[in-house]
Amino acid sequence: VYMACQSMLIVLVGFTPEYRIEQPHQDGVPVSQHVTFTENVDSIVTEWFLIKQQAYKVSLAGSLFFAGLLIGNVVFGPLSDKIGRRPVYLTGLFFEVVFGYVTTFAPSYEVFAASRFLVGLMNGGIGLVCFVLTQEYVGKSYWAMTGTLTSMTFAVGIALFGALGYLIQPWRSLATAANSSVHTPERRVAPHSHEKPVKFVLDVLRFMASRNGNAVKHLMLQRVGVSKAGNHKSRGAGVLQLIIHPVLRLRTMVLMYVWYACSLVYYGLTLGAGETSGSRYVNVAMYGLVELPAYPLCIYFINKHWAGRRKSMASFLCLAGSACLCTTFIPENAGALLSVTSLALVGKLMVSAAFNIAYVYTSELYPTVIRNAGLGVCSMSCRVGGILAPFVPSMRALHTSMPFTVFCLSGLSAACLGLLLPETLNRPAAETLEELGSPGLGRVLESKVRHRWVFVGRFCFYSHSRRSSNIKPDGSVRQILFSRSCPCFLSVCSLCCMKMKAVHRPTNEAGGLVFIAQNRKRSR
Repeated sequence: VYMACQSMLIVLVGFTPEYRIEQPHQDGVPVSQHVTFTENVDSIVTEWFLIKQQAYKVSLAGSLFFAGLLIGNVVFGPLSDKIGRRPVYLTGLFFEVVFGYVTTFAPSYEVFAASRFLVGLMNGGIGLVCFVLTQEYVGKSYWAMTGTLTSMTFAVGIALFGALGYLIQPWRSLATAANSSVHTPERRVAPHSHEKPVKFVLDVLRFMASRNGNAVKHLMLQRVGVSKAGNHKSRGAGVLQLIIHPVLRLRTMVLMYVWYACSLVYYGLTLGAGETSGSRYVNVAMYGLVELPAYPLCIYFINKHWAGRRKSMASFLCLAGSACLCTTFIPENAGALLSVTSLALVGKLMVSAAFNIAYVYTSELYPTVIRNAGLGVCSMSCRVGGILAPFVPSMRALHTSMPFTVFCLSGLSAACLGLLLPETLNRPAAETLEELGSPGLGRVLESKVRHRWVFVGRFCFYSHSRRSSNIKPDGSVRQILFSRSCPCFLSVCSLCCMKMKAVHRPTNEAGGLVFIAQNRKRSR
């Protein structure tokens, strides 16, 4: 919600009301002496008289925000891979609030524009890290759900910002209220994975053993050293691999254009909400609320075998481009159901669905060791579209339908290119670069077995099954995943453990620890 308010701030604080020029402008005479605004509007336009030759500065401030998003995605993505998601997220959030108050009290346009760039810098960084965190807190089967819920909160934030702008119309007060909507997360929301891990693991393992009817007399955790070569190999996977690796190179090029097109159409339609007919506050709220139906559609289609991620994303992009194309054939006296505004809302609905799928789809296309870097590069391309989006509505000076023509061509071309990507539905996510192109490489955690879910404690759960295709019949070795992001366990056998070995495996999907349990008797 906070990030949505910051992204949409320029729509209301940069609103240009009607005005009249009482006398021709003369050199050396301030513009304020011969320009009168006919509407009682308090915005940066009326305060600094950003009209005529200065009108471009409003779009420039919006573009500077997205330029900051671009740099933030590039910097914060690899940084969070090295020092951790949580410290990067909290640090970026703190500085974004600080720069947000600089925007509020900006004495001139130059300070305002610079502060918007810095706010965008932090906003892009924490947005990427926050999305990756929500994906890593849950298993791969829930990535589509968490990605959809994250996008829904952004849409709700846009609608709430429209209501907030109606209640608080002075632009400085509105900027203060939007910047104060941030809620500092509690420490328990994003706990460190190393908080009392030994006691936590022992308690859960004893509970699992008791549920299986086995009494554990002695349980010990032994940490095994990690080879330096393995760690170096894991850290070596960076942005350069997106260019060198042949599979990643093709995926990255296609995904970069898809993200660019989604951003251009999404923000182009959203930032143009204030220029359409009707109340600008209602329009902003409608452009936010119209996204909400898109996310249930995403949840339904992307989990169907006949649709999946690839076909769903391409279809929604095609429909978004088609809706924008239809606006060029609508006459001026058309009814409300076939007006330009209604078709633009349909286009916003479709591109919102495609944008949401692109987030989830991209997370599944990149291996774990390079996922954050891949998301950062795609987000960088996305911000290029955001930088250009504020200037697209100004193309109406060439032709009234020119902006929607640009949106149409972008959506249709991205839909065609998206079909070149592989489908990821019900397929294991690659952990390392070597696993790309090796669909036969199986893992214990992705075995198609029936599970019985048991919730343990406050934030953890495990699954129990008596059979797995990846386990030997004698049941001498068992593997349990301890996620680095959340305390989640998956057990594939009954436990009667006498000794546990904790082995660092940075290539596993959650990036955490794998405990190898050695049983002294066969599982039942």
